[in-house]
Amino acid sequence: MIKIGDFNKLKIVRRADFGYYLDAGTGNTSDDVLLPNKSALGKALNIGDEVEAFIYRDSKDRIIATLKRPLATVGELAYLKVVSTTKIGSFVDFGLERDILVPFKEKLYGLQNNKFYLFYIYLDKTGRIAATTDIDRHLEDTDKYASGDHVKGIVYGFQTNKSAMVAVDNMYRGVILKHEYFSEINPGDVLDLTVLKIYEDGKLGLTPRKSGKIERTELQDSILEYLKAHDNFMPFNDKSSPEKIYDAFHVSKNNFKNALGGLMKRNLIVQDENGTKLK
Repeated sequence: MIKIGDFNKLKIVRRADFGYYLDAGTGNTSDDVLLPNKSALGKALNIGDEVEAFIYRDSKDRIIATLKRPLATVGELAYLKVVSTTKIGSFVDFGLERDILVPFKEKLYGLQNNKFYLFYIYLDKTGRIAATTDIDRHLEDTDKYASGDHVKGIVYGFQTNKSAMVAVDNMYRGVILKHEYFSEINPGDVLDLTVLKIYEDGKLGLTPRKSGKIERTELQDSILEYLKAHDNFMPFNDKSSPEKIYDAFHVSKNNFKNALGGLMKRNLIVQDENGTKLK
């Protein structure tokens, strides 16, 4: 039984000017699968050879073989690039001649052309390879990480409370609570994260924030750079509103106040009712 969207070991049973035919195992030669010359990758093949070929449907909906390796097989998660958007959905680069469709009903959020997102690859009801952004049910919970571990994750959506859902190593469920991030993040973003905790259900609690000391140092540097770029003055101080501070520096007011305090201790700035000046 041939598996569409996966690799199959098939025997070459006949040759044609335009390629090779592979035995589909049905006993009916009309079911033999074409391996076009261009998809044989220049290999010297003979009748009777067994090849490991990826099987998919071409633009005319014919079952066809290739020795090229796609970026993923059916049943896998893959980080793929959106190449076009049409009335029926978006198409993503799969690594083969034919791009695969993400139907509109399988898009849980907007997809932008030329951006990468995490997809689950599946076969639709017609046997065509397709992709979906609905990946949460295909992820696993885990106990392989510990608090403090550094991991990479891909954002694949948001909960109603704006906590970000993250796939760690394209396999495991994770979440970044809303109060753990202050800069804008979007589906498809790849983030360097730290494990804060492992919930009882096996989901990973994550943060993109660095250690408090590193964060304070980086924020102090950002404030100094801002001052130097604005004639040594900024209209913000420790009395400024959280909204204005966030708009300018993408940090909480508490972190901003701590950074200002550190700079004042270093005798680098002075504050008044109008804002902050560089000494």
